[in-house]
Amino acid sequence: MNNSFTEGAILPKLLKFMLPVLFAMFLQSLYGAVDLLVVGQFGTDADVSAVSTGSQIVMTLTNLIVSFSMGITVAVGQRIGQNRPEDAAQTIGTGLIIFAITGAVFTLISIFGAGGLAFIMQAPEEAFALTKSYIRVCGAGFLIITAYNLLGSIFRGLGDSRTPLIAVGIACACNIVGDLLFVAVFHLGAAGAAFATVIAQLISVMISFFIIRKTKLPFAFGKANLTFRKPYARIILRIGTPIALQDFLVGISFLVMLAIVNQIGLTASAGVGVAEKVCAFIMLVPAAFMQSMSAFVAQNYGAGHTDRAVRALKSGIAVSVFFGVMMFFITFFRGDLLAGVFSNKPDTVGDAWDYLRAYAIDCLLTCFLFCFIGFYNGLGKTKFVMIQGIIGAFCVRIPVAFLMKHIGNGSLFLIGLATPCSTILQITMCFAVYFCFVRKRTDSVSVPE
Repeated sequence: MNNSFTEGAILPKLLKFMLPVLFAMFLQSLYGAVDLLVVGQFGTDADVSAVSTGSQIVMTLTNLIVSFSMGITVAVGQRIGQNRPEDAAQTIGTGLIIFAITGAVFTLISIFGAGGLAFIMQAPEEAFALTKSYIRVCGAGFLIITAYNLLGSIFRGLGDSRTPLIAVGIACACNIVGDLLFVAVFHLGAAGAAFATVIAQLISVMISFFIIRKTKLPFAFGKANLTFRKPYARIILRIGTPIALQDFLVGISFLVMLAIVNQIGLTASAGVGVAEKVCAFIMLVPAAFMQSMSAFVAQNYGAGHTDRAVRALKSGIAVSVFFGVMMFFITFFRGDLLAGVFSNKPDTVGDAWDYLRAYAIDCLLTCFLFCFIGFYNGLGKTKFVMIQGIIGAFCVRIPVAFLMKHIGNGSLFLIGLATPCSTILQITMCFAVYFCFVRKRTDSVSVPE
């Protein structure tokens, strides 16, 4: 496996790595969207609301795992860049133990705390039991969900973005079949969508392990590496914990926004659920650059090629801006067509489009923010990433959402504006730190945390 990012033309290498990540994220978004699409066509508004609220909770916990696993992606990438493959192997072994424990804890939280989570989210009364059922079923498979996401993070750290793409493709295909079977044929509604999700990821993990055994790694990896070693654990925790904490708290802020919307009514709840699925698609390009940038910058930073890391940041932003402008026009002016894919109910589609117009504005901003986040994560300077994310979420997004609910007569567009308002502040902070970084950089990187 020769996936070095430390030499050659930057943009072609970055795009070659990013495109499989983009396709994998597209399939991952499709994976989650199929649940809502099938439930929207064959279920009730209560089922749609349950999948919307329940999946948001499960996604928040899943994103916590994915964010935390960025500690492995960056640590492994830096050690590959430093030509220390054995340290990379031990980092992976220690990480597997850490995440097995994490997955077990999340399983217990989801199974025994499903009712409390649904209550906290202000799930509409008509959808409360269905929401609880969805969370419980998905929670029972959290060890599988953890393994599924961890494998992708490990291979991206090695510079391999194709294996995660194969894994996601398998899961997506299985999930589509499962949704049609459990929801359309057996009419199990939200619970059927949850069953399909867990079973699909189980199949994907099993096949992924088979692929891994047939893949030539840049180091030997065996049972001896599956030991918990404090030095490697400290590296993973130092890098991954700030990212995970930031993403978790940002996720909480979006859950608060959803809880605000849930108080408006069932149709609004379903509409925002549809809009969130659409958002997963319109944000794909900057999100793919964020993940790719982390791995690309990590290898170059580990090898001491800081200039290449900076040029990669600029290249990623340039490409992301192009797609961000396109997504703005499509979403702002024809968001009803996008929402109509997931629901055949006019009121739900109308509410979704109202909310999407605010996210269309955010499309013009995330092309900068996500690339910056990937850049700083790749440098291992994750404390700043955590700080800017938390400030944006709790000083802007939540207060603005509360304010708009009370002065906007329930307008989902005004509530949704809380997100681009937060992004503007975060971008400002990222630019300020970047200019300090450029001024102070000599032969080594010094980024304020």
